[in-house]
Amino acid sequence: MDTAAHANHDPHHAQPHHGMKTPAPSLNRLAVTATLHCLTGCAIGEVLGLVIAMALGWGNAGSIVLAVLLAFVFGYGFTLVPLIKGGMSWGKAASIAFASDTVSIAVMELMDNAMMLLIPGAMAAGITDGLFWGSLVLSFAVAFVVTVPVNRWLIAHGGGHALVHAHH
Repeated sequence: MDTAAHANHDPHHAQPHHGMKTPAPSLNRLAVTATLHCLTGCAIGEVLGLVIAMALGWGNAGSIVLAVLLAFVFGYGFTLVPLIKGGMSWGKAASIAFASDTVSIAVMELMDNAMMLLIPGAMAAGITDGLFWGSLVLSFAVAFVVTVPVNRWLIAHGGGHALVHAHH
């Protein structure tokens, strides 16, 4: 592969803008940004799922299943919508979203739900209870810290959000 072609696939390469070189964002910054993107979709889906499940009186298993399902829906959606608005076909955008977000969302959801289950009373607390919201915030913080290095590794190896950045 020639140098110019390789530069187009390198997530760290600065693309010239109007003839000027701009510094490429650091790998750490890309990983943090990708993880914040993932956290946003996961948090919306997670909170919505837990609130719906609690309102319906579901137990822990049903609550977690719905929360995880909605976290994936919103997580993928935050990647799909801009790609489709940019003119990409739904199939191509879905393929990129699944390839770029699945590992990140899965790690985040695993950590988030594990924390919620480990904190005594968190899953039994109601949506008006400070324990529920405090536990949820703590679980998101832990999930974020654990997922950043995962996303860093993925991006460094041409996966994760590196796949999405190739289309911006």
